[in-house]
Amino acid sequence: MGKTVAAFAPGRVELLGNHTDYNEGVVLAAAIDLGVTIRAEKLGADVIEVCSETNGRKATVSLENPQPLKEEPWANYPIGVIKTLRDAGFKIGGLRLQVTSNLPPGSGLSSSAAFEVATAVASLELFGLSIQPMALAQLCQKAENEFVGARVGIMDQFISTHGRAGHALMLDCRSLKSKALPIPPEVLLAVCNTGVKHQLAGGEYNVRRAQCEEGVRKLSSVLPAVQALRDITLSQLEQNKGLLPEVIYRRCRHVVTENDRVSQAAEALLHTNLAALGTLMAESHRSMRDDYEVSCAELDSMVEIACDQQGVIGARMTGGGFGGCTINLVHGDAVEAFKLSVAAEYEERTHIRPEIYIVRPTDGVHAVVAGDFVG
Repeated sequence: MGKTVAAFAPGRVELLGNHTDYNEGVVLAAAIDLGVTIRAEKLGADVIEVCSETNGRKATVSLENPQPLKEEPWANYPIGVIKTLRDAGFKIGGLRLQVTSNLPPGSGLSSSAAFEVATAVASLELFGLSIQPMALAQLCQKAENEFVGARVGIMDQFISTHGRAGHALMLDCRSLKSKALPIPPEVLLAVCNTGVKHQLAGGEYNVRRAQCEEGVRKLSSVLPAVQALRDITLSQLEQNKGLLPEVIYRRCRHVVTENDRVSQAAEALLHTNLAALGTLMAESHRSMRDDYEVSCAELDSMVEIACDQQGVIGARMTGGGFGGCTINLVHGDAVEAFKLSVAAEYEERTHIRPEIYIVRPTDGVHAVVAGDFVG
């Protein structure tokens, strides 16, 4: 058996900044201590072999001209990353990738970006290659955009590569400048999985992005400086709402107000104003439910239940939407009662037993040299 390299990449929770990243806006998110581990081993053949311990599946493609696999779509994330790295000039040869994950798939915790980032770091490390974290994030985003076909922004890959223990990161998705903001140690992050899976590549995500782009086209006819929704103020949007179909106006209003909320939330964290942060999270969830329409009945129920619990600072859906998880900021001394009460009430309402994870803000991706490959 040859040398193997293992890399762990974290998932993320988005505290605020839903669907703002591909509109060149600002986001507030944290890497978490759940993620994806990839073990990589060189192969003599010019192929990529991907084995998943999580779903028990396996896929193999040639390195010559890999194409997306319709029958094994989960494997397109690592295959797309290897193809993108090779296209960028990185000399990666045949290899086997073994993936394990403790991130629930389809939960909105960015398992796809963690999968991509861990694949890239393990593969580069195996072949003695290196890359800057930002370039790594951008190449992984490109793989998801172009090979997988989901037009995601940079947030998930950035957080997985740049995460910092004990902190949330505020990222400007245009300038790519970021600021680390400490999360008070007495505040715990509770992730509640509704049990409803979302499918980002399944269409609605790309529809929302196209609706935002239509809004920009129409608004830029009277506001020529506008390149993306992050350039619009709420007053400009209100003055020109007559240019927009109702649904496009509401999509734009969500993004414009969400950018404002992220900036206010960063200030609230900086000054440990937890009450303000909770209010902003509630406003964000309402906006995603009513203006952007990416929530669902189960997410709304989970947020309602959480907001009634003792010790809860704030609650909202996290991730792309249409299912997945909520993120809840909870005082540490209330978290055990929170878990029991939320699980019982949610199951009573929906007949779904939820999974609830207490996660911690963690550092970004890292590689470790492992022992012999076990495959």
